[in-house]
Amino acid sequence: MTLLDMEITMSEKTLDTNKIAAPTIDVLVPGIQTTIQDYPGRRGYWNIGVPPSGPMDNLAFRLANRLAGNEEGQAAIEITFAGPTLRINCDTVIAVTGAPIEVNLNGKPLAQWKSHEVAAGALLTFGDVLDQGSRAYLAIQGGIQIPDYLGSKATFMLGQFGGHEGRILQTGDVLNIVADNHGSYVARELPQVSIPHYTHHWEIAVLYGPHGAPDFFTEEGVADFFAADWTVHHNSDRTGVRLIGPKPKWARTDGGEAGLHPSNVHDVAYSIGAVDFTGDLPVILGPDGPSLGGFVCLVTLVHAELWKMGQLRPGDRITFRRISAGEAATLEAVQDALISDLRLPEAASVSTSAKVAATTDSPILHTIPESSGQVQVVYRQGGDRNLLVEYGPMMLDFNLRFRVHVLMEWLQQAVESGDLPGIIDLTPGIRSLHIRFDAKLLPRKRLLDTLITAEKQLPAIENVEVPTRIVHLPLSWNDSSVQLAMKKYMQSVRKDAPWNPDNIEFIRRINGLDSIDEVRRIVFDASYLVMGLGDVYLGAPLGTPVDPRHRLVTTKYNPARTWTPENAVGIGGAYMCVYGMESPGGYQLVGRTVQMWNTHVQTKDFREGKPWLLRFFDQVRFYPVTEAELVEMRRDFPSGKFTLRIEEDRFSLKQYNDFLEENAASIDTFRTKQKAAYIAERERWKAEGQENYTTSEILEDGSAPADITIPAGAHAVHTHVTGIVWKLLVSEGQRVNVGDDLAVLESMKMEFTISAPVSGVLRRVLCKAGSKVSARQVLFVIEGG
Repeated sequence: MTLLDMEITMSEKTLDTNKIAAPTIDVLVPGIQTTIQDYPGRRGYWNIGVPPSGPMDNLAFRLANRLAGNEEGQAAIEITFAGPTLRINCDTVIAVTGAPIEVNLNGKPLAQWKSHEVAAGALLTFGDVLDQGSRAYLAIQGGIQIPDYLGSKATFMLGQFGGHEGRILQTGDVLNIVADNHGSYVARELPQVSIPHYTHHWEIAVLYGPHGAPDFFTEEGVADFFAADWTVHHNSDRTGVRLIGPKPKWARTDGGEAGLHPSNVHDVAYSIGAVDFTGDLPVILGPDGPSLGGFVCLVTLVHAELWKMGQLRPGDRITFRRISAGEAATLEAVQDALISDLRLPEAASVSTSAKVAATTDSPILHTIPESSGQVQVVYRQGGDRNLLVEYGPMMLDFNLRFRVHVLMEWLQQAVESGDLPGIIDLTPGIRSLHIRFDAKLLPRKRLLDTLITAEKQLPAIENVEVPTRIVHLPLSWNDSSVQLAMKKYMQSVRKDAPWNPDNIEFIRRINGLDSIDEVRRIVFDASYLVMGLGDVYLGAPLGTPVDPRHRLVTTKYNPARTWTPENAVGIGGAYMCVYGMESPGGYQLVGRTVQMWNTHVQTKDFREGKPWLLRFFDQVRFYPVTEAELVEMRRDFPSGKFTLRIEEDRFSLKQYNDFLEENAASIDTFRTKQKAAYIAERERWKAEGQENYTTSEILEDGSAPADITIPAGAHAVHTHVTGIVWKLLVSEGQRVNVGDDLAVLESMKMEFTISAPVSGVLRRVLCKAGSKVSARQVLFVIEGG
């Protein structure tokens, strides 16, 4: 199947305007994970940790709106695995696209990929997504009518904003829509040959980079990545799709100051669709993924292929196809023309499934070498809509962060003056600036040429001063919530990790400190300069101590935690972070503080219409409170009943460099002792076999065991998803009735109930609680009668 000759056929009909009723939709059954999204989602907030959200499959979503007669930005409904039952209370037009799904209108099957008139009172019933794909989309003429939040209607479930009350739809919800009263109906249908192809073995086009060989991966490791047949892990969702495959071949032994694992780097901003190596585990970062983190990314999905990420399901296989930026631009132009109902000339047609010979391109687009008065600059491609600018050597240096700041201000001025249209987001890292741009308005070559020219025009940084605020935050040391996160990690992820059972003891040991009290003293003495925001979403600060003698260096978890409490305080590499919300995470935890984000209320500390607390170059200083005191503070802080002590100041880079020079001997002594402890810790890992941990989890191919035979008159009960049996609710020999729950599966961070399709006796139970199961696997055999 190709998408290149897609066309939309239209015909005119007349709409009876006398049937229009209340323009609402009632949610009678919500489905598993049904949300309201819009395209392109939130823009302009990547630098403070707010992802775009929007549809996982933007192609099917955009086509649904097109078929329903909507403009590009209208809000529509995303359905994951199993859909809702809806009552539509007015005459309107709808369209359903995406993965093949059971869907009925007033009890009769409804065809996908075409528009349908519906009358007031219509009952729209979705069942399961069928064998291939994972998401379907429902567009209603005029779109779903809800308020924007930060410029978009898209639901960000983790952040609890956007969409309908910031969450998935629930029974009893009422959605406002627009009744069609224009008097005419335009029927639209997508020809069968043009419908996107859904499969269990996907080929996805990518651009190499931003990171690669020979500095991060070996050339052999890069070749292995493209040759591999990757499997989609069941623990995947809108934040990221985790992959199982060969162990990466690293070109270095560790990440230096950024962490012990070779995947660790000083924090950089990510591109949506980047394949991010969190330790040895690759993750395709989704539209709800984090904006900033400290891991390398080997490839990035091209924009025209991002839709495929939304249709991956656990157990699916993936191969990555490396293409050029020119080919990526052609694919996007073709896709946009198809959605706009335009035809391209024959010469512009390129099959999306065509094989492309392996290229030898580098992820590095250009390098300005170090010279007198010029720090080295490296320009890396991060997909076809992102570019990463890196300064200097891979080390923690405030001078490099200030160089990034000067470039960002220069670009912001160019955007404001109208000289550089097409910039969407500018997101600083520790020694890098991530630029997200609209390639239609700003071709990559023009952007790159502008950046190279800018280096000759940027002011010197030696005397730069920036505003800074001293923000005093309460910290409940070793709070019970972070202890719970450590305990859950040991139980469900990795029992034998060297940072178990106590992260703080691990920090003490790896830094060569004499006692836990010394760790505590350093954390409370430090002043953490905020160098990035949104490290783990929603304004979460990425800070490092101003005084190098306060820099406690640790490694990040490998693999990462699956749960971290909101506003936990952690240390990873040489950095401190406050988690903006409940999320996965990899920093070593030391305590908990108050909220970094306030969604709806403006207070003394959350003002100027900004729901995030901190700013770049703020300095965070912790003071101790009891756990009970923090509970009260966290209760009162969002409403403004509790406020912070904040002092306005200036941060001078010259004065800071003078401070480093004056204290060089003492700083070197601290670092020497720290490095010795760091090396000793790694040697201990080697001796105890903990250095090269990789997950041993392997997913089965989904077929039933060879010895399973289904007797005549018996019924096999399959699972349609790969996952873990969370609860087994029945036992062999038990009688069940149609609709009885047999088991609950956990997959893609959702729960799926397996129900009895017939009444009878359970003759075989072929799974157990905690076991892995694969799509299409037989779990139960029921004999009727």
